[in-house]
Amino acid sequence: MLEKIRVIQYGCGKMGEVSLRYLYEKGAEIVGAIDSNPEVVGKDIGEVAGLGVKLNIPVRSDAEKVFQETDAHVCLLMTRSLMSETMEAFELAARYGVNVLSTCEEAFYPWNTSPAITNRLDKLAKENNCTLAGTGYQDVYWGNLITTIAGSTHNIERIEGKSSYNVEHYGIALAEVHGAGLSLEEFEEKIAKNDDLPSFMTNANEWMCSQFGWTIKSQGQKLIPMTHDKDLYSETLGKTIPAGHATGMTAVVTTVTQQGPVIVSECIGKVYAEGEVDRNDWIIRGEPETVVNIANPATVELTCATTVNRIPDVINAPAGYYTTEKMPTSRYRTYPLHFYVDKK
Repeated sequence: MLEKIRVIQYGCGKMGEVSLRYLYEKGAEIVGAIDSNPEVVGKDIGEVAGLGVKLNIPVRSDAEKVFQETDAHVCLLMTRSLMSETMEAFELAARYGVNVLSTCEEAFYPWNTSPAITNRLDKLAKENNCTLAGTGYQDVYWGNLITTIAGSTHNIERIEGKSSYNVEHYGIALAEVHGAGLSLEEFEEKIAKNDDLPSFMTNANEWMCSQFGWTIKSQGQKLIPMTHDKDLYSETLGKTIPAGHATGMTAVVTTVTQQGPVIVSECIGKVYAEGEVDRNDWIIRGEPETVVNIANPATVELTCATTVNRIPDVINAPAGYYTTEKMPTSRYRTYPLHFYVDKK
């Protein structure tokens, strides 16, 4: 591809600030930016990203006009966490034939958790010759990292994973879906009893099963509130979480396959107390047994870097809703992004 890749940044909050800078530094042409927050609407994206220069592209609230006026190749969708919450943005991009990479956690592998929405988007994307996909931190650290290590394993009996992240780093959408700030009674009613609320590890487990060629026999999840014995102030929520209230949750997903292996994965998303840090720990049990511990991963930056590095892959992929286990393993991009695009 001879021209720069033209990108719309949809969502200019905490994640968008980082991805805008990464796009700029990887040689993309940022042609539009969208957000509904009045605190950022109207600001130049160079200011939002802390670049120290103006790019003469303001953040705008009218998403339709941005798509009408920009002729973008790709949209990075960094807003909400569920397919039901991001469907309209996916549809808008697909109607204009713009490829989408989303950090929406459910978008990583939504075929079973939101089949109607995903099939609808798949059809729309094929009609308009574009590709939609979910990516981010889980693409590498809950997906390709594990399946790559499995390539050196003779026999797998069980895969166990545990990942922890601070919801303060991701904005209010993620904090709310984790039940941060709720009383335990509210958490039980709004989060734990909500069968329609998939844990993000559900999608990660299903992504792994798809790549391994495993058929799911049964799957279950438990959503458990996390608490702290002292009051915790949440900058994202804009309030203090009383001691004993939910600071977030841990979600444990158990996937049993027809082929025998079992995946048990746990993600802990909460407002951190002082001294707590992110973790990403996995064990592949079998012959041989392999343990991977990644201490204090920079989950925000890793999410944004993975998404930006995936841009050539989504352009090169077939039209439709195309999940990343079918794409090449995420790669580091040494040169400007358009150097890696196969299409003319």
